[in-house]
Amino acid sequence: MAFITTILFIGDVVGRAGRRVLRELLPELEADFVVANGENAAGGIGITPKEADELFRAGVHAITLGNHTYRHREIWTYLDSEPRIVRPYNFLRTQPGRGTTVIERGGVTLGIVNLSGAVHLQAAAPPLVAIDEALREVARCDQILVDMHAEVTSEKVALGWYLDGKVTAVVGTHTHVPTADARVLPGGTAYITDVGMTGARGGVIGMRKEQSIAVMRTHMPMRYEPSDEDPWLNGVLITATAPRRADSIEQVLRKSP
Repeated sequence: MAFITTILFIGDVVGRAGRRVLRELLPELEADFVVANGENAAGGIGITPKEADELFRAGVHAITLGNHTYRHREIWTYLDSEPRIVRPYNFLRTQPGRGTTVIERGGVTLGIVNLSGAVHLQAAAPPLVAIDEALREVARCDQILVDMHAEVTSEKVALGWYLDGKVTAVVGTHTHVPTADARVLPGGTAYITDVGMTGARGGVIGMRKEQSIAVMRTHMPMRYEPSDEDPWLNGVLITATAPRRADSIEQVLRKSP
């Protein structure tokens, strides 16, 4: 008999507003596994143990990160000690943390791989090369989820096609704007170029719009602060009834109550 596994992936959690809307809405969203990208959880940039623990208490089972992983020094040792949080696998081996993890619920194992794009971001190895080694670390898992944290769409799309039939899902993060291409690829891998952002839609990708506009108009630096205007949760719900084969991927776009 086929088993049914549901995976809820939540897009980049940005600042206090993002954490709040996640706490408010997550109890309404049922899934076997809940994974969230948390690299903007602390004041809109980076993450600290405090925010990571808050996400875990809210019901998140694992956290992925990205280019702001090491923004706050206090997270460095936490990354080595807490197996439920991962940073991009294709960072340097000497950098704190791990790039894969495995979580188990109800007898089902989910392998999680985090990758960084190479274009406009710092990565020690090309993601489409590093992924082969990363997959060996989660090879025995029932389901595999890959978070591709990248700037350009071409890297994400290429990775999706490369992994089609090899993993359950490839989800894109980083740009904070949900794309309209959620689908199951021919080989059975669920794919979306960008899940979007869990944070204030009334800002500019989560930050106060007045500050972003001022910087773009004056070309002068300014300290960005997270917006709290019109927070939304952006995510995707992936359903699978066979190992590493998705049946569906549905966007979850919910406004804060």
